[in-house]
Amino acid sequence: MIKKYNKADILSNEQKNKIILGIDPGTNVMGYGVIEVTPKKLKLISMGVVKTSEFQTHYDKIHHIFQRTLSIVKQYDPDEVALEAPFFGKNVQSMLKLGRAQGVAMVAAISLGKQVFEYAPLRIKQSITGNGAASKEQVAYFLKNMFRIEILPKELDATDGLAAAVCHYLQQKSPLQRTGAKSWSDFIKQNPNKVVKR
Repeated sequence: MIKKYNKADILSNEQKNKIILGIDPGTNVMGYGVIEVTPKKLKLISMGVVKTSEFQTHYDKIHHIFQRTLSIVKQYDPDEVALEAPFFGKNVQSMLKLGRAQGVAMVAAISLGKQVFEYAPLRIKQSITGNGAASKEQVAYFLKNMFRIEILPKELDATDGLAAAVCHYLQQKSPLQRTGAKSWSDFIKQNPNKVVKR
């Protein structure tokens, strides 16, 4: 039996559209954003939050996060999932709870066969605004302009989730990331043919 291929099958992976889901884990509010990568531009598909305030125990909250992440992944069927990694803070209990929230979101995505990537908060902010110490409001402002969002969501956890997705896209697009170079000088040494001398 001869399999027939359509035009989409023949296109390379770089030419095909890709869906990226970004998640900003949280025990009270989890933000998420979904983008589509096309050959010409980035397109915002959706963003929102998952709230757990109605649940009494921490265990009920993380169970809800797991179930909602499963639902979001099934709904949008992303090619890749980017999560914001927990940051190191002074409150150990808060860090532990945040780590659990990230862990269940991660397991939900992996259980559905999705590839997961983690990014530190500093790297996400740096990739969006150029400043690793940027505020939530500054990140949201850059994304508002990037995607021409008319009204920002009330909870900026949604734009933080969107930022994780955009950060992942930018990291994959970066020539340093693709070659494994640690700096631009390493990249130049590994790719002398890509340097234009003037």
